[in-house]
Amino acid sequence: METQVRRLSYSQIDETMIEEAGRIIRKGGLVAFPTETVYGLGGDALNPESSKKIYAAKGRPSDNPLIVHIADKRDLHRIVREVPEKAKKLMEAFWPGPLTMIFYKNELVPQATTGGLDTVAVRMPSDRIAAAFIRAAGGFVAAPSANVSGRPSTTTAAHVEEDLSGRIEMILDGGQAVIGLESTIVDMSVEPPVILRPGAVTKEMMEAVIGPLEVDKAIIAPDSGVKPKAPGMKYRHYAPRADLAVVEGSTEAVIAAINQLAEEAETEGKRVGIIATDETKDRYPKGLVLSLGARKHEEEIAQHLFEVLRDFDETDVDCIYSEAFDEASIGPAIMNRLLKAAGHKVIRV
Repeated sequence: METQVRRLSYSQIDETMIEEAGRIIRKGGLVAFPTETVYGLGGDALNPESSKKIYAAKGRPSDNPLIVHIADKRDLHRIVREVPEKAKKLMEAFWPGPLTMIFYKNELVPQATTGGLDTVAVRMPSDRIAAAFIRAAGGFVAAPSANVSGRPSTTTAAHVEEDLSGRIEMILDGGQAVIGLESTIVDMSVEPPVILRPGAVTKEMMEAVIGPLEVDKAIIAPDSGVKPKAPGMKYRHYAPRADLAVVEGSTEAVIAAINQLAEEAETEGKRVGIIATDETKDRYPKGLVLSLGARKHEEEIAQHLFEVLRDFDETDVDCIYSEAFDEASIGPAIMNRLLKAAGHKVIRV
């Protein structure tokens, strides 16, 4: 299969390209498309065969549910049994945007899309190319991140092409994703609602709208036998090819520890990668040092995380040591992805 790449401009979205992509979805094919979070791998959410193709293209386990993307709020009622009042308030506050909510599905949504669950995860992206594409595709696009399962999510079309060229019909290139981390996921099928994955819409932001939320603390092991209710809960995600460890502690202690670890690794003949920030990157004399951006700008760090993990894959480093990040604002989302990429390997100093 030859994968077509179509470059689009937000200043004037090419309707012919959008219609071409929508037609592929309606015929049961797959199209990768930009969103404000990461690139998505889209198929017809109401066609079980399309969902099976998504799992196959990604090499993803079929019990890992897909998010259904919509472009109009009114379409939510066509695929779920009910919309709780708290969900309506969150929709009003954060849709379109980087928030996914879980509802009880109706019979229109096949279990192939929901990983065998009777709930469905739904998001309404704010990206204008995504919205136009979803409408052209029929209104319901199932889409996980557009990467091979287990690898870092894709934030550019070039990343998508690297992972999925030859596996899907088309890639819509909308440039670099603005946020760079997947959406927040909150389970609205329970009371109080539970955050299953942190993202740019934070716990504090949602609680200001609907009151108390719980945060799911469980780490589901790959062999637990428990079906995940949201993407990314069960299997290892975001992993670079080299071994990654996160180093936690005070700034000075972390720098000293990483420098010692890098020296020891190089003595053993290993090539070392270091994930740092603009404030600390010059304090690591050994190894290949890549900065995520300024620590005071968390949005910049979030935007570059997956890009930097993929950049290391283009090198021959054997191990990577990363600084940890604050647990305020979008920090929990950054740390969630970083810890999953490291297989929860943490060095505390």
